[in-house]
Amino acid sequence: MVSGRGPQLSAIRHNVTAITDEGTSMSTVDRNQPLGTPTWIDLAVPDLDRAQRFYGAVLGWTFDGGHCLLRDLPVAGLRPAADPRPAWTVCFATDDCDGTAKAVAAAGGKLLDQPHDDGEHARVAVAEDPTGARFGLWQGRKLPGARLVNEPSTLLRNDLVTPAPKPARDFYCEVFAFALDGNDDLSGVDFTFLRRPDGHEIGGIIGDPSAAAPAWGTLFLATDADAAGARAVEHGGEIVEAQDSPYGRMVTIKDPFGAEFVLGS
Repeated sequence: MVSGRGPQLSAIRHNVTAITDEGTSMSTVDRNQPLGTPTWIDLAVPDLDRAQRFYGAVLGWTFDGGHCLLRDLPVAGLRPAADPRPAWTVCFATDDCDGTAKAVAAAGGKLLDQPHDDGEHARVAVAEDPTGARFGLWQGRKLPGARLVNEPSTLLRNDLVTPAPKPARDFYCEVFAFALDGNDDLSGVDFTFLRRPDGHEIGGIIGDPSAAAPAWGTLFLATDADAAGARAVEHGGEIVEAQDSPYGRMVTIKDPFGAEFVLGS
């Protein structure tokens, strides 16, 4: 859902970030998720006020400090900082941030930000995989992660687009014990699902030789992706691409700072 835009816009609609113990989807999250589940998203912006105006208009969020809220529950983070590679960072759940950070390094990844406490919310770290894609680790404490998922204006899915899919697949399988399988709906596309040991699909990896840089994309569910895209343009964003896919309408947006995300309806 970032550059290298064809196959990722056809991504599977149902990441289902959170599940119940019985395996059914849910939208409200009140506990830490299993290892490797996308559980939090964060964006560094040079102008926090402008970012809040933009995302508030596009997604209907309100804000409390660095937290983006929907129905008064945290669903994402915005923080004031310059980022030479503006992009939403997906954070994967772990019950042992320090231990998972060591596993990242042992598997050939690079720690950009060592494990540290994010106040009382979580213990976190930021890393790059061997192909250069950035991601985070999130050990929830008072905040298990995004409290709402899989409903309009919240996180629906993350996929990695990379020109070097094999080392990426090897890395994430080693660190998070993911299993891989293909997707017959995307014939001709180098796509594999990532599945936790319990079989739950948490996202995918797309091999795209034309991708400018490896990156995890972020897909937000929208009631009307085109209408939300129009609001993005009205508030300083740009529509990069809009198309119908086998899984719905997909509109790729670039925010006023250059960070891309996808709206799906």
